[in-house]
Formats: sequence, structure tokens, C-alpha cells
Amino acid sequence: MTDPAFVLLDGGTGRELLRLGAPFRQPEWSALALMEAPQFVSRVHESYIGAGATVITTNSYAVVPFHIGAERFAAEGAALAALAGRLARDAVARAPSPVRVAGSLPPVCGSYRPDLFDPAVARPVLEVLKRALEPYVDLWLSETVSSLAEVTLMREVLTGATRPWWVSYTLEEEATATPVLRSGEPVAAAALHAARLGACAVLFNCCQPEVVGAALGAAREALAHDPATQARPVALGVYANAFPPQSHQATANAGLNELRGDLGPEEYLAWARRWRADGASIIGGCCGVGPEHIARIHAALGSPPQAAVSQ
Repeated sequence: MTDPAFVLLDGGTGRELLRLGAPFRQPEWSALALMEAPQFVSRVHESYIGAGATVITTNSYAVVPFHIGAERFAAEGAALAALAGRLARDAVARAPSPVRVAGSLPPVCGSYRPDLFDPAVARPVLEVLKRALEPYVDLWLSETVSSLAEVTLMREVLTGATRPWWVSYTLEEEATATPVLRSGEPVAAAALHAARLGACAVLFNCCQPEVVGAALGAAREALAHDPATQARPVALGVYANAFPPQSHQATANAGLNELRGDLGPEEYLAWARRWRADGASIIGGCCGVGPEHIARIHAALGSPPQAAVSQ
């Protein structure tokens, strides 16, 4: 039975590009296909729409100097980000039923590394991405955020933006007494911070499924007892990855991470059911979670997958 409150995101882009045979290497990662073979990006979007996703994400995550280099970003960053937005919008236009486009605003100074965050470096890059993506997106997704400082900057960059804003944090994967971000800041404080800045959804992504349940509980509890956010509902969501635990020195362009063997579509669906029971109304996948995972979730928690759009 279809649940009207349930939103199904897409899955990871980089690994799906690699699987399809798109140009792929580090450090450019998923941005390389934008540069050399954008038709593969369209195929990835279409595969997730065909699997049943109702929100797809622009392939702008790696369109930052950290991945493509400062010189190339200065020369081509705006055009590449605009292309990422246009490819997503074109895929949605071909979809058999309504699908929204989320504009990805990534961690500019390195995924998982709050210690590398520099607002003076990140601000102008985010401003370029925001301007280039704005004509194409239905909502903004600040994703793989490791600290409250990053969220604050992203809110400043989005000043005046009228589209909904989602914030997705990445979590510390080592055992802690309470769930925390990779910065060590408590999830409860992070959820409140995003909500008070105007986020209409708080999510957790690019971390192992095992650490998400406690984070959902902490966020749900904090938001439920905060007078400043009670009048405006804030949705919760998850899109975990299929990586083993990452070290504190890991960054997204350091190499190609191995994938776990115990997170196939059925196993990931079991986690999705838990997250749904824990209050998540937005569920998808991150690195290593592909269209087959999304199709399985859609079949179990939403309506049957849509017919595939033309390639």
C-alpha cells in the first residue's frame, strides 16, 4: 500500500557511474562523467526514476576544487554545475510521474573532515553552485555535513532562496555514549541547529546503517521538545552508505573504498524498515546503494516501481 507521507530518494551516483562504465577516476570522481560523458549521468538519473525514486539529486557533489582542482573550477565550475542541474531536470521531464530535483550542496573542503572546513574557502564555491543550480532544482540538499559550522555557512549562502532546504549530516561511526557528528557535536544539537535555521528536513547520510537508529531517536526527541520548532514540522530521513567504517583521516577522494557484502537489497530494506519505524519519512541510499536497492524499498514501502524511462 502506498504511504503518502513517504519520500523515496535515489541512491549513490559515483558507484553507479562506475558500474555503467562511465569515465571514472580519483580525484575527479563523479564529476568526470559531467566533463567527458554526461549521457551516463542521465542514465543514472533515469535508472533511479525507473526504480521508483521520487527525488533525484544533482550530480554536483564533486564539482568543487577539492575534486576537480581550483583552476578547473574557476574556469568550468559554474558550467559543470549548471549541466548537472539541467541533466537532472531533463530526466525528471521524461519521468512517467512527478519527481523532484534536489540540488546537492556538498562539503567543499573534504567529506568526513570537519577539521579541514574553512568558511572563507567554502563560501565562494557554494555561491557558484547555488547560482548555477538554482534554475533547475525543487529543493536544496546540504549533504554529508560534518559540523554545525558548515550548516551555518550553507544557510548564509542560501539567504533569499525560496525553495525548501534539507540538511543531511554524516555521523561518527565509532561507539560513543550519545550519537554525534564527525565533528563530535551531538546529533540532538545538530538537529535543533538546522531546524532553527529553517531546514524543513534533517537527514543522516554517508555513514553505516548501524549508527543511524540512535541518531534518529536523538533528533526526534530534541525536535519534539523544542518550542521553537514545534509549530513547524521537521521531517527526518536517512540515506546510508555501504562502506566499512571510515577513519578520521579519510576523505572522499583518497581512493575507492571497498563495499560491504552484507548490504544487498534485502538487507538494506531491513534497515529501511527500522528507520521508517524510528520516524524517518525520507529514505534513500548513498555510496554503494544502487537502483536495485531503491526498487526493493519502493516495492515494499511505497508503490510498485515506475516503468523505466527511455535511455
